[in-house]
Amino acid sequence: MTIRSRREVVTFKRPFRIKSIDRLLPAGAYEIITDEETIDGLSFEAFRRVATMMIVPAEGSLRLATEMISIGSVELSDALLIDARTPQD
Repeated sequence: MTIRSRREVVTFKRPFRIKSIDRLLPAGAYEIITDEETIDGLSFEAFRRVATMMIVPAEGSLRLATEMISIGSVELSDALLIDARTPQD
């Protein structure tokens, strides 16, 4: 079984919440790391997601320290949709 990690950056236009993170996060760019493993036994290469992590400012810090928190991919999608639907002030 092979594991690979994909990295991407997502941007939130306004402060937001992720269900598994118990605080309001500030607007900005966030690095997302997705770990995937191969699905063995197929005649072609395929992967399944096994973990999604988000790099966020550490609680109580001024963006100097960060922490990696495991989140659900659906939670992330929901938060991005809410951010995109919220009208600009």
